[in-house]
Amino acid sequence: MAHSTNSAVADTAPYAALLLRLAIGVMFLAHGLTKLFVFTPAGTAQFFSSVGFPGFLAYPVMAFEIIGGALLILGVLSRWIAALAAIELFVASTVHWGNGWQFAAPNGGGWEYPVFLAVAAAALALLGDGAYAIKSSSRK
Repeated sequence: MAHSTNSAVADTAPYAALLLRLAIGVMFLAHGLTKLFVFTPAGTAQFFSSVGFPGFLAYPVMAFEIIGGALLILGVLSRWIAALAAIELFVASTVHWGNGWQFAAPNGGGWEYPVFLAVAAAALALLGDGAYAIKSSSRK
């Protein structure tokens, strides 16, 4: 077997981060817009209250999901947005812990999906902005 170098990984890592950034960004944007237009801000606040979170938190969460999702898609400060997203997703997963593992579990699904997304967002925060980022997260 031929000895491989890390150059192939180094060459493709920015594109892997781009794909991850786009997937997470689209997911956040879709969830935020669903909260805004389908569930409505008042309905989302009522849901937050029903699961033990202060209802007013629905508004900054919706804003973060919409704005953060758009920023991830564009590649603006992606590491920082992804780090915040990982925290938000982990906290959101606590609503589902009592439902068990499966996504199809009663009462809004299981915890595996939000935990998986939290880990994916943390991975993006560690990987960096990826290819075609408009504003790098580095201190340059």
